[in-house]
Formats: sequence, C-alpha cells, structure tokens
Amino acid sequence: MRHHSPYTVTTVAKNTIWIKEYMPQYFGKLQTTDQPWTKIDSVQAFHSGERTIDFDCGASRLTISVLAANLIRVRMSPTGEFQPRRSWAVTLDDSEWEKVPIEVWETDTTVEIATESVRVCVDRQKSSITCFDKTGRPFAQDADMGMGWRMGAVAAWKQIEVDEHFYGFGERTGFLDKLSEVKTNWTTDSLDFGSLTDEMYQAIPFFMALRPEVAYGVLFNTTFWSQFDIGAEQPGVLRMETRASELDYYVVYGPEPSDILRTYTQLTGRMPLPPKWALGYHQCRWSYESELVVRELAQEFRFRQIPCDVIHLDIDYMRGYRVFTWSPKRFPNPAKLIGDLADNGFKTVTIVDPGVKYEPEADYHVFDEGVEKDYFVRKADGQLFHGYVWPDKAVFPDFLRSSVRQWWGDLHKSLTDIGVAGIWNDMNEPAIDDRRRGDPGHKIWFPLDTPQGGEGENPEAKIAATHAEVHNLYGLTMAQSSAEGLQRLRANERSFVLTRSGFAGVQRWSSVWMGDNHSLWDHLEMSLPMLCNMGLSGVGFVGCDIGGFAGNATAELFARWMQVGMLYPLMRGHSAMTTARHEPWAFGDRVEKICREYINLRYQLLPYIYTLFWEAATTGAPILRPLLYHFPNDSKTYTLYDQVLLGPSLMAAPIYRPGIEHRVVYLPAGTWYDWWTNQSYTGPIHILAHAPLERMPLYVRAGAIIPMQTVMQYVDERPLDELRLRVFPGTGEYTLYEDDGHTFESQQKFFATTEYSVFADKEQMVVEIAARSGNWTPSTREIIVEAIGVGEQRFPDDGSSRTLKYRMIS
Repeated sequence: MRHHSPYTVTTVAKNTIWIKEYMPQYFGKLQTTDQPWTKIDSVQAFHSGERTIDFDCGASRLTISVLAANLIRVRMSPTGEFQPRRSWAVTLDDSEWEKVPIEVWETDTTVEIATESVRVCVDRQKSSITCFDKTGRPFAQDADMGMGWRMGAVAAWKQIEVDEHFYGFGERTGFLDKLSEVKTNWTTDSLDFGSLTDEMYQAIPFFMALRPEVAYGVLFNTTFWSQFDIGAEQPGVLRMETRASELDYYVVYGPEPSDILRTYTQLTGRMPLPPKWALGYHQCRWSYESELVVRELAQEFRFRQIPCDVIHLDIDYMRGYRVFTWSPKRFPNPAKLIGDLADNGFKTVTIVDPGVKYEPEADYHVFDEGVEKDYFVRKADGQLFHGYVWPDKAVFPDFLRSSVRQWWGDLHKSLTDIGVAGIWNDMNEPAIDDRRRGDPGHKIWFPLDTPQGGEGENPEAKIAATHAEVHNLYGLTMAQSSAEGLQRLRANERSFVLTRSGFAGVQRWSSVWMGDNHSLWDHLEMSLPMLCNMGLSGVGFVGCDIGGFAGNATAELFARWMQVGMLYPLMRGHSAMTTARHEPWAFGDRVEKICREYINLRYQLLPYIYTLFWEAATTGAPILRPLLYHFPNDSKTYTLYDQVLLGPSLMAAPIYRPGIEHRVVYLPAGTWYDWWTNQSYTGPIHILAHAPLERMPLYVRAGAIIPMQTVMQYVDERPLDELRLRVFPGTGEYTLYEDDGHTFESQQKFFATTEYSVFADKEQMVVEIAARSGNWTPSTREIIVEAIGVGEQRFPDDGSSRTLKYRMIS
C-alpha cells in the first residue's frame, strides 16, 4: 500500500502553499441550497387503543406503540397513510409482543403514556416526544424541530443531553464514542477504509446513548439510505434522516446497556449457538492456491503444535471463479482433500460470492438454471442486469425472493456433500465494477429503480420493492440463504456462516468480519472499538483479519495482533495475494512462540468463551465488551476504547503501537488481579503496566470464576478429561454452560449448566458448586478448583453439589 500525506506542499517565493487534496467535508463540494423542512403540525385529536395511541396532526399522522415496558415504536407519516409492514430487520410484528399494562391520560398541554419503566410525553402544540425514566430524567427527547419532511426525505431531531455519549451504529471505524460525527447507512465495498471512512460493508441503523444513570437505544427502522448526524452540524442535536416516505423508529430504555441489548435483540433476533469448532483458530489467505499448498499448511500446524480448527478457501479454489465449482487442475479431488483435513481435525470453509458468471451455452448449471427460472436481478425495463466481478461479466440472484433463497441455498449441496462445514459470503454489498476487473472503472450497484422481491406466501412478501429500499439488505438476504441452505443440507450438524455485508438482524444468520483491513498499527488499534460497537449493535460473533489483510505485517505487529486476536469472538488470520505469508510461523521462532502461547490460551479459555456464546444466543449480550458495558456509571469508561472485556470477568489492555513495552491501564472500582502474576489492585486507579513483547496485560475482576481446559490441537481432539476453575478471591457467581458442541440436541434440552459461587467466610474462602442441571452428561473428568493465591482441590466430577473451603493466607 502506498502511503501519502493528505497535503501537497509547494514552495513558491519562500511562501508555502498548502493544496488540500483530502478532507472532502471541507473542500471540493459545490455549494447547495438545502430544501426547507416541513414540520409536523400540532395534535388535533388522539385515539388510545390497547397498545397504540394514534395522533391526528392535520394532514400528517403520528402513532406511538408500546411493545414492552421499555420498548416503544414511533411512526410518523406526512400524508397520514402508513406503508404495509416491512419485517426485514425485526422478528416480531407489533401484535406479537406480549401486552403490557399502560396508562394514558391527558392534560391541557400534553398526552402522557406510562409503563412500569418509562413515561412518554407528547406535547400537543409541537407534536414532540419526550421520554422519562421513573425518576423523571428525560431521554430520547425531541429537539425544537421534532419531526419533519421534505422532498425525498423524512427526519427526526433529538436533543443530546449533557455528558451523553453514543455507541453502536454497526460497523464503524475510528474511536468508540461517536459524538459529533456523521454516520451514513449504505452498504459499500470499503476497500482501503480508514478512521475517517463513513459508509462501510455493514449498515446497522442502531445506536445506544449513555450518560450516568441513563441509557437508551434507538433502532431507525428503515432500509433506505439513512444517516445519523450526532451533533456534528448542530451541536446538542442528533438528526436521523432517511430517504423513505415515512418516519419509523424504536426507542429501547435501559437503564443499563445489557437491558437495552436484551430487548433490542428480542426485536431483531439473536445469534444461534455456533459449533464449538468455530470458536477455535481459523487460518485463511487469498489464496491457498492448490491442494498441495493446503495440505502443507495443515501439516505445518500439526507439526508445530499450534492449535487450529478451520482452514478457509478463498476464490481460487473455483474453476475460473464460477461459484459452486472446483478447479480441476489445482483442486483435482476436493472430496479427498476435505476428508483428509477432517481426519486431521480441520474443518473446511469455502468462499461463495453472489456474482454468477454470465456464460450462455457453456453448460454452466448455475447460470443456466438461474436464467431459466428468472432468478437473477433485472432492471426496471426487464433487461438482465450485469456487472463485473471476479468471473468477469456476471449476473446476480435476487435474494429478496424466497424461491431464489431456496434455490441458492440448495446449490450448496455440491459443497456440503463432500464435507464443507461452513460458507464464507463475500462481495455482497453488492461489490460490482462497471467494467472488467483491472481496468480503470467505478464501483456500481443495481440501478435504484430496479425491482426486487415481490413474491411469497404472505401479503407482505408479495410487495415488490426497488433497490433504493433494499440495497442494504443484499448481504443479509444472501447470508440468510446460505444459513437456511446449510440448515437443510447439514440437518444434524451446526454450520458456520461468515458474511462481509449485512443489516440490522444479521446476527440471526451469520458471523461477520470487518472486511479488508491493512497491516497497519492503527488498524490493529481500531479493531477494538470496531468490534465493540458491533457487539453493542447486537452482532456478537465478529472479528478482524489478524495481521491485516492488505500489506505486510512486521514481526512485532503480528505478535501484538495475535495477542489481541485471542480476544476476538471470531479468531481468524488472513492475508492478501502478493503480500508476504502471515502464518504464525512466518516471522521467526520468537513470534511463533508468542503466537502458540496466545492461541493455546484461547483454547484453554474455550469453556469460558463457549459460555459467553451461549449467553449471547440467549440474551443478546456481546462477547467482546467495552468497559462501559459493565461500568455504565463510570464516566472514565465512556471514551475508553483501547481496553476491552472478554465477558464480564477478563479485561485486556493490549499494546497497539510499535516499540511500546509499558502502558497506562485504567482499573474501575473494585479489586482486580493481574492474570499473569496474581498481584491485586484496588480501583478505581490508573496503573502503569509492563508489557514486553511476550505479554499482553490481562486482569481479572475479584470474585471471578474462569473455567479452563487443557490445550488441544483442535476442539474435538479428545474428550475433556480435566476442567480447571480459576477462582479469584472476592464475592461472585458464575454459570458454566456445556453441550456436545456440534449438534442441535441442545435445542431439545440436551445441555447442562453448573452454578458456582465464591465468597469469604471469616478467614476462609468458600467455593460452592451446585448440582449440575440438565440432560447432558460430560465425559469422565476431574475438576480442579484453583483458589488463586491460596491453593487447589481436585475431585472426580459426578455432577453433585459440593462446598470447598480454603484457609486464607494472611
């Protein structure tokens, strides 16, 4: 990658002239005159139903629906007519929510709506909305403009409260807090993204706002182009704007982030529990170009005793980039290759792109079937749309149609029949060129008036949309097609799906990686807030390419990135064609040893991490968390982006700059223990941590119980015969979740949970273990309970309750 300054310096007669080449927010834009906004009229009358209150506002109409005690939906139509329901982002219709008690009353100036958690006040004169918590603190409060519209757009304006901070917004670069920024929701192939990039691969129009004692979330329920201005244009005012014909958003009250995500993921769906092998280490490259190279790769991992569960095959496994084919020269016997890999403990994941090679009369079955059944996107005039991607001229399935999703999902049979265990969806923003790849050109997408969808069993699905409305859904519906296909084809085994593009609710179908990053220190640094904001947007199974996709990592950068990558919910190393190899052993013995140690630690922590995935699947909680998630009333955590929590107990403070061996670490209130030395600290406090290249600073909260297993070279290498519980002094509780790790029997109650607690009793540390609950029984194993700084006790695990006591050392 070429690096250049955003400025060009020219010296003329001893004067320095700065010619601005970048910062388009200030330069290079033609002057425009904004159309004026029409503001919603005052409330003329209102009608109260069981869960919805209708407001007649002259020609326009406003409705507020109470779906849960902490969840309201606001809709405003400038014309007074609402569009039929679009359920692409949400899983439940308003009528499907369990009814909650509400009170409605009026005063001379307001209409008031109250639940057990919140009160919503509608100003009659302004038709403006203010929400209050039970103590009377306002949140999600309309600004002076309130709600309005102009040609081609509707918008809402909200007040930004003092000391309020903003998170989420899906996949975003830069720091954690998005106050004073503009965020646009339009899925884009964001090649060469940086900290100032706006549109990204994912478009998730959800944010979370936080200030001491108050937190709420907003889902902007629009799939059209939309944008959040978080106080950039007008300080103190947040604007939500969309090119839809009506305003539609949900407000989710906390008061803590966990409460918001629990309700938000009830609204948009939660991730399924993945196979445990998907939590192991993944290795990828564009491309491992032949069967021989893949076999050598697998042999190196096992020979060097570096754990790995998954090998990804990028586009070069295909015949001329034709999806659902194999190269007869480079991969002459894929079934045997995948079988041999499986025998050695490796799962195989293959990439599948949406572009189907335009190849009439060539007996390419995917193209022929798609044309015959009219499954490809056509322009408004009926002409087949085409663009240029890897196979050159290509056509694209209309995944918004259920019949197309069924067809595409079934095409995966050619892969699953020979043992492929997961699918990687790429280029699905969609990423399309207007001419052959390699020629100068422009990125395009389907014309905005292109019809999509328009079929299905229910009336809603039969409503045809245009690409202007559903552009942001292309990646999500492709991932849905892949996931549903694998569910049919691998009915007894959990599968793995990975997507680059998606929309709100993508967690129902797929894991997500952050696209084509670079082997740069600032991309390592930026990965933490990117993944944390994805988690705060309901998408927990996320990762960044370890080592960076584009460019060449240095040995130091790769070592530090592997330490951070151990924390990623999706731990995948990946690198691009023409770059140096980025496998763990590619940088010499010292870095190989560091990589082995941290991948080993990842595998040791799998019982803890797998339980976090279960929590995400059942409550929507993120796996990788910013400190504000557990310390929402500590304002020092609000902009703290470079420390993260893996679950509730384990906190990391990575190194993300070259040559650094010390860093400041903030420890919030409570007692914290150094993972490596067991030294204790009492917070809130800032400390200086020593971090030579071999060490990433790690800390554990007092009262934490961390389950660990012995190192394995892959998840199912052998039965788990030893489970170690690292118990840190203090008061705490923990629930361990276990099942077979790969089938769907856990959905039929074949799983087990074990509850643990720790507390001090005079001069003793007491660990209580409840009887194991559930219908799943682990293999014969020994339990080792290690009381940190005190001692350990061992016993065979028969599932019964126990109380262990340790004499504290004074």
